[in-house]
Amino acid sequence: MSNETSPTDPKNLLHRHLPILTWLPKYKPSWLRHDLIAGITIWAVLVPEAMAYAGIAGVPPIMGLYTIPIPLFLYAIFGTSRTLVMGADSAACLISASAVGALAACGAAEYLALTTAMAIAVGVFLIVFGTLRMGWIADFISIPVMAGFLEGVVLVTIIGQVPKLFGIDCDGGNFVQRLLEIVQGIPATNLTTLTLGLGSIMLIVVIGRYVSKLPAALTTIILAIVAVSALNLTTKGVDVVGTLSTGLPPMSLPDASLTDYMAVIPGALAILLLGYIETVGAAAGAASKEGGRIDPDQELVALGTANLGAGLSSGFVVAGSLSKTSVAMGAGGKTQISHVVSGILAIATLLVLMPLFTNLPEATLAAIVIVAMVGLDQTAKLEKAMKLSRTEFVLGMVCFIGVLTLGVLQGVGLGVALSLLVLIKKACRPGTAVLGRVPGERTYYRDIRRRPDAKTIPGLLIFRFDARLIFFNCNFFASEVKRNIAKAREPVKTVLIDAEAMNDIDITGADRLITLNTELNRKNIVVFLTHVRDPLRDKMRRMGVIDAIGSGHIYETTRDGVDAFVASRKTLPAVGDGMTP
Repeated sequence: MSNETSPTDPKNLLHRHLPILTWLPKYKPSWLRHDLIAGITIWAVLVPEAMAYAGIAGVPPIMGLYTIPIPLFLYAIFGTSRTLVMGADSAACLISASAVGALAACGAAEYLALTTAMAIAVGVFLIVFGTLRMGWIADFISIPVMAGFLEGVVLVTIIGQVPKLFGIDCDGGNFVQRLLEIVQGIPATNLTTLTLGLGSIMLIVVIGRYVSKLPAALTTIILAIVAVSALNLTTKGVDVVGTLSTGLPPMSLPDASLTDYMAVIPGALAILLLGYIETVGAAAGAASKEGGRIDPDQELVALGTANLGAGLSSGFVVAGSLSKTSVAMGAGGKTQISHVVSGILAIATLLVLMPLFTNLPEATLAAIVIVAMVGLDQTAKLEKAMKLSRTEFVLGMVCFIGVLTLGVLQGVGLGVALSLLVLIKKACRPGTAVLGRVPGERTYYRDIRRRPDAKTIPGLLIFRFDARLIFFNCNFFASEVKRNIAKAREPVKTVLIDAEAMNDIDITGADRLITLNTELNRKNIVVFLTHVRDPLRDKMRRMGVIDAIGSGHIYETTRDGVDAFVASRKTLPAVGDGMTP
């Protein structure tokens, strides 16, 4: 009797949906020290970043701290990566702010409620998509389009933080409007705030480069708080976060109606797509280094539960982060226990340390965001796209410009739409080739565009179609066959269709192939098929293609088809080198 268990076995299903049941029983005591150190390190990164990214989302810093513990705990239970760190994400926060900002005034109670409702909506969609095993949605955005979008996000986010750095007011708007407001507001710059902000940027960069063992952002926050308190900088116009509430995150549903949830759906879907792409990318990168394996569909569920938890604990949207995950791995983290430690420390921060953040300057939080954004620069990827594919580079730049001029949410929609259009175009216009025989090669037939020495056989067109023959490309297939017949130097008597890359056919494709065969037969042109694999042959038989073309015209190899053509012509045609075909 086999010891193998079925994937649908209850135990296997439980372990697949609750990965913690797989790795926790195998936990080694020797890992605990590493996980404790990594947990403290992650906490030191998450706390300042969460408070800073709250500013991107347009909510108070305390909501950033609310976003830390529950998502970490839930991902530890449902996630398939041993080291992926879940936390606030700049792009997700910016999309959330863009979507919610169109529905409510920033800072209003309704704005805060819609922000948490956004996280809940994202979580629900992710869980549903994961349950339906829709991990393939990450394929909808190409790397250049994603790079263009993120480059736009980097600039929009930096410009959004500059007013805090300069100590000036800015009403908002798109990138161009905000840039103009900043230029106009420069005369009103608070020099003390600017000095503190620029000093914070320099300190973060210097610590990160020369004293990498220190948590740069947390160290900068501590020193900035000390400076503001010791020098009484609030009297000089330096804005601080002020009093933050102490205690555990409020666990409740936001005060939002069904209409509110419907209104945030477009933003939620955009965050879902981009957040999932970033999460899976970070998880896959970590898995390649640690030797683990991830389940993309389960990652949808894990990211969904993390966002649901963030929303129910008065936080905002979260995603997996490659930079934070790299910190965890660099600190020696072995498992998600390190993230549980970080979550516990975050709770301790909420319970005990909040009064210490009262004099935290807004300019320092802006500095943390700006330095983080510079690290996300996508210029190298766009330059690579420009060298390798002008079309994809243009798509990336269109998305980049769209984010700057139309807005972040619209930029996401533009990126997805462009990616889909390119995908549809490529599917409708797949590769084709006319094949010829290379002198000295008796079996293989090559693309005459790639092999100038390949010789076509007079009267025979060997045509290869590099895709499935289905409804949206079958007319292109037929037109390409006819076009190549028309441009042949000698009248074509037989068309030999190489179906090696044609792994599927639908009803429309079959009907078009039958019609093409009829049209060519009327012109005394015979159609042969070769390299028809068994599954495709079965479908062609059911759909009447075999009967229409004739079972005697179906050949195993291109060579067999060529031999049949030669036999039907009764003579050996000249092929330019004196050899038999």
